[in-house]
Amino acid sequence: MAAETKYKRILLKLSGEGLMGPREFGLDPETMDRIAAEVADVHAQGVEVSLVIGAGNIFRGISGAAAGIERTSADYMGMLATVINALAVQSVLEAKGVPTRVQSAIPMTTVCEPYIRRRAIRHMEKGRVVIFAAGTGNPFFTTDTAAALRAVEMGCDALLKGTQVDGVYDCDPKTAENAHRFERLSYDEVITRNLRVMDTSAIALARENKVPIVVFSIHNPGGLSDVVHGNGTFTVIE
Repeated sequence: MAAETKYKRILLKLSGEGLMGPREFGLDPETMDRIAAEVADVHAQGVEVSLVIGAGNIFRGISGAAAGIERTSADYMGMLATVINALAVQSVLEAKGVPTRVQSAIPMTTVCEPYIRRRAIRHMEKGRVVIFAAGTGNPFFTTDTAAALRAVEMGCDALLKGTQVDGVYDCDPKTAENAHRFERLSYDEVITRNLRVMDTSAIALARENKVPIVVFSIHNPGGLSDVVHGNGTFTVIE
């Protein structure tokens, strides 16, 4: 079935908020189970899958307490929060029979592997899902930039960004009735129009290495499988 898919190797970027479900912070088991089922479905079709997960569900939950914390320390706190999310998603995926490895940019060998590019590629070639945690391992870089970096390093055919809406709009579709969804955009258009899909550094990294970015809703049942086959509703940035 892999021959039918548009992309053979993907990196899926999920926001921490995408794991919250209806909660104000933390992890929602039902939402995590549904997203893991989507990943398992695509994995079963022979697609090589890696993930980068944000930390907004945990770190923004304590951001009131974090006010006044120096930026570098706050960024490291956020990186540690991504490890928590990665371990949680790993557990749910493995409960569905999907072999999964977590690799952290900040070495913590008691709980997961350190990030080693060649080992990560080998895991994917062997049919394991790899979750990249702790961002780039450096402060001042977001998980969007980490996702673009890992997608390039892994030689992914596309960077899939699962969001709360089904693509890139010219204004917020939740507040503006006449919001227009783009079918296609160039990297430069995203930057010049300040569309805030991802950080400028992430867009630039994808542009330099010709990795298309596909923005879709992670909340549409079957949405990930549709995107991998080139179907469904989404915005392509290339």
